[in-house]
Amino acid sequence: MDTEIVLKDLSKCYGKKQALHHVNLTIPQGMFGLLGPNGAGKTTLMKIISTLLPKTSGEVKVCGVDIEQKKEIRGMIGYLPQDFSLYGNMTAYEAMDYLGVLSDMKKQERKERIPFLLEKVNLSDDHRTKVKAMSGGMRRRLGIAQAILHDPKVLIVDEPTAGLDPEERVRFRNLLCEIAEDRIVILSTHIVGDIEATCENIAILNQGELLFQGTVTGLLEKANGKIFSADVSRKELPMLKEQYEVTSMMIQGTQAQVRFVAGEKPFASAKACIPNVEDAYMCLMHEKRGDR
Repeated sequence: MDTEIVLKDLSKCYGKKQALHHVNLTIPQGMFGLLGPNGAGKTTLMKIISTLLPKTSGEVKVCGVDIEQKKEIRGMIGYLPQDFSLYGNMTAYEAMDYLGVLSDMKKQERKERIPFLLEKVNLSDDHRTKVKAMSGGMRRRLGIAQAILHDPKVLIVDEPTAGLDPEERVRFRNLLCEIAEDRIVILSTHIVGDIEATCENIAILNQGELLFQGTVTGLLEKANGKIFSADVSRKELPMLKEQYEVTSMMIQGTQAQVRFVAGEKPFASAKACIPNVEDAYMCLMHEKRGDR
């Protein structure tokens, strides 16, 4: 069986508003990053793949199966939405067991798989903790466990690390990478650091349009020679921000160290930099705005 998701000329309209514009994209096995600002169309795209939203036009195939075969597709996909919530008064184990019943899993299968998954997401010691008493990170990890309860071929997670502290974010990203060893995992986020830490294959959406698809290395190459740094005074900073797309800055006293996008060396004191993923992403978005 195919181990990829293929989108051909996919479009989605909400009345007169077009949320996705003729998207052509192939998503291979492993971790795949879907990056873009809020409102870019990422959630719409994932809901279409998950059969939670109908497409307006185009073609979508998941592991060789047409998206119109909803029952078969839903058996292949686990989905963790951004606003995920479970039954607060249930314990972690009870919530998992109840979801297993709803998925028509046999009792013996549930008894074997639920403890295995709770251990995988580091919640074995918390299996009697009520969901409402869990931290945000614990609930996200429980969300992953429920999403892979039926051992899907595809796992889709929407903004999974938003609001998590740095330690929990690293733990969560490592968990996703482990899960992705034998399935497709789509990580949708606006947090560039999550993509940089976990994904080699990525796509970038903005206002429903596919701006880039390829590897992180390929994205970095597009920004070569376009990222510069400079030390400027705080008084000069507003003028520099007006003229250039600033990707990062660090202010110390009356001075600021700034990284920014420019087509060529803009002034004598500017120094060329090796781009990081956030630089490259900002550079791409800047170029797209310049086209309009």
